[in-house]
Amino acid sequence: MRLVAEEGGFDYISDTYDDDLPYWLEVGDRDQLIIPYTLEANDMRFATAPGYITGEQFYQYLKDAFDVLYAEGTEGRPAMMSIGLHCRLIGRPGKLAGLKRFIDYIRLHEGVWCPRRIEIAEHWAKLHPHERRERPSRMEKADFVARFGSIFEHSPWIAERAYGLELGPAHDTAAGLANALTRMFRSATPEERLGVLRAHPDLAGKLAAAKRLTAESTEEQASAGLDALTDAERARFTELNAAYVAKHGFPFIIAVRDHDKAGILAAFERRIANDTPTEFSEACRQVERIARLRLGAILP
Repeated sequence: MRLVAEEGGFDYISDTYDDDLPYWLEVGDRDQLIIPYTLEANDMRFATAPGYITGEQFYQYLKDAFDVLYAEGTEGRPAMMSIGLHCRLIGRPGKLAGLKRFIDYIRLHEGVWCPRRIEIAEHWAKLHPHERRERPSRMEKADFVARFGSIFEHSPWIAERAYGLELGPAHDTAAGLANALTRMFRSATPEERLGVLRAHPDLAGKLAAAKRLTAESTEEQASAGLDALTDAERARFTELNAAYVAKHGFPFIIAVRDHDKAGILAAFERRIANDTPTEFSEACRQVERIARLRLGAILP
């Protein structure tokens, strides 16, 4: 694929199976559009084992795939469904019947576009022109860890482990990289995850007062007004912080960007009564949410 891109002169290349949306591949000075193909929604499955035997099986697979992608689209994430067809296969009457049923089915749905690949390429190039930027999947390890090592508070080992995965274009977005980092956090030992929780500062605590928080934590706490508490509010947070840590052994953690000051205090007072295993699980979920929000601030 890279050799084809280097040769140049192609509006798109469809020789990869790694996504359900088009994306750009940087090859030297050339920005090459990639329109992914598929090996499963493909009539070649009639000629390979295990594969389709009847047109009805082909139709049912296409329908199920379409239903999932269509539902995701109505929830705000449109996708592309590629169907591989070859005249010598789909041209047989019994096989063609399944494709015809699928076409009739998708015509019943609103917002479905059935373009040629060149039309997809023109559409994508117009609406999503390529912009060269720093891409996690192409960074050297030291640069990657330096850039993303603080996404999970004071825990660069998560970024180090994520770098060892097979990162690709799908990980160059906030959602994609969050997935990779979160996988490393979830696969860590309970002791390692506890270490991540304990690396988080108290809300409106002594580190904040001394301006010794990380840049990310400083911005997050300020976004909820925790840097401008009244004396009474500060005293209440100090009291809750001490009680929570004494009971659970790690700080109270919440994605403050999802809440205002009153909501944070209400959650604090509600959650402090939970048992420690419940709070451990909830704190881990909040850590993952914080990581996702932090990545969303620096990646598309």
